[in-house]
Parts: sequence; C-alpha cells; structure tokens
Amino acid sequence: MNIVSTLRKSRLTVAVASVAVIALGLSACGNGSGSSGGGEDKAKAAGITLVKPGKLTVCTHLSYKPFEYKEGTKVVGFDVDLLDLLAKDLGVEQEVISIEWAQVTSGAAYQAKKCDMGMGAMTITDSRKAAIGISDPYMDATQVLLVKKGAPYKSLEDLKGKKVGVQADTTGKDYATAASKKIGFEVVVFNDLALQTNNVKSGRVDAAINDNGALYNFVTSNPDTEVTAEFNTGEQYGFAAKKDDPSGTKLLTMFNGLLTKAKSDGTYNQLFKKWFGVEPKK
Repeated sequence: MNIVSTLRKSRLTVAVASVAVIALGLSACGNGSGSSGGGEDKAKAAGITLVKPGKLTVCTHLSYKPFEYKEGTKVVGFDVDLLDLLAKDLGVEQEVISIEWAQVTSGAAYQAKKCDMGMGAMTITDSRKAAIGISDPYMDATQVLLVKKGAPYKSLEDLKGKKVGVQADTTGKDYATAASKKIGFEVVVFNDLALQTNNVKSGRVDAAINDNGALYNFVTSNPDTEVTAEFNTGEQYGFAAKKDDPSGTKLLTMFNGLLTKAKSDGTYNQLFKKWFGVEPKK
C-alpha cells in the first residue's frame, strides 16, 4: 500500500468520525429528556406555551400525603404520578412548587405565571370551576372524622361544645363550618394537613375533618389515632389550569385523554394501588 493511498484512507476515517460525532450531538439535543429541546418543541407544536421551557411547572401546597409530599428532596405522590403521564407525553420534566393553597384554587397562581397546572386532591366545585379550568374527575372522595384512638366521638353530634380542626381553604372546612352552626362545636383552622393532624394527637382539638385519602393514610402511620365516621359528600378531584387560556385548555384536554387511556390499559389501577394499597372501587 503506498503513502498516497494511506493518507486518503486516514482522511476518510477522520471525516466519518466527525460526521458520527456531529450526529450524536444533534441526537442528544433533541432527546426530550427535560431539557429545552424536543420536549419544548413538542409542547409548542401542540400550541402550548409553558411557564418554564422544558418543564411542566405544577403548583400545590405541601404536604398532603399520599397525594403530594416530600420524600427527601423529591416531591412524590399519587397526583405527581398522574401528572407525570402528561409531562412524559410532552417530553418534559415535572417541577413542583409549594405555594399557598388559595392561589392554586383561585387561579392567582396561573395568572401570575407561577405554574402551568395545579394539584392537591382538589375537589371540583362550582365556585372553583368559575375561577379556573379543571380536568375531568380522576378520583372520588369524601370527608371523614379523625380522633385520638379510643375517644368517644363517633359522629359530629358527639362533638357539641368541642373543638374540631380543619384545613384552610378546603371543602372539609366548608362542611365543618356548616355543621358547626347546627350542632354547636368550635371550628379551629390550620394552614396545612400536618398542623391539623398533629393538633389532634396533642389534644389541642378533639377531632379533625379532612379528605378520606389523606386521613386514612395518616392513621396507618399513627396508630394512636383513628377514623370514626365518614360523611358522604360525593366529592371528586380534578387538576387545575388557567381558565379560558389556550395553553391551559390544551394541557387539560391532553391530560383527560391520557387519564382515559390510563384507566383502560391498567396504568391508573396500578398507580392507585401503589399509593392507597388497594385498587379503586368499580
């Protein structure tokens, strides 16, 4: 083999290697792994403008276990997993921000461009539907009564003259407030679930009213408490976005489609059992 032939082959090898490196770089730029590449392009192609490029930014009020809560530095939970279906479909990462709950339910968070969507085991109500866009229902719920183990409170009527803890800006607060006017117990408002439940344990309040999913979960890790009554409020949860907004409407429409698919292919049942220990009632 002569020197000219050898040089030609060497140049060809370098050229091929260079093309391979360039192709690899282009591939990495568009992998939709949460960077502002393929994922952001897919969102734009769907007519969706995200608050942060490459992120599905979701507002909630932590902690509300098992729906959304911190495990180390990561926010996990049933709601988080459901909205991950949407984030993955868009090719972006989900980023969760904890803010005041009233901002999530009033629409202020979306108007201020703090987030694209809101979550938090949010009951669908007429007043909320007037202020924010809401997805199809993803879970049925009701209110329950939490007391210290062995306490003699089996109904709201048993709490006449007593103190009942509620969480601010929740349907549980609304339910308890209405009942207190008829029965005559004192409603004590707490800013979050942890404060509410821990004040039952400490005895500052005699009982607490909140959603069944959250309080049954609390009892599993706090056996010195128990749920003694359920109130059939017929509630359903939904996710939120900015009302009458093209991006918000499209995000909710996409989620609704993914929710339908998850329920038909078994994904929803798997996630439900992961967080609640049982499959949803049919």
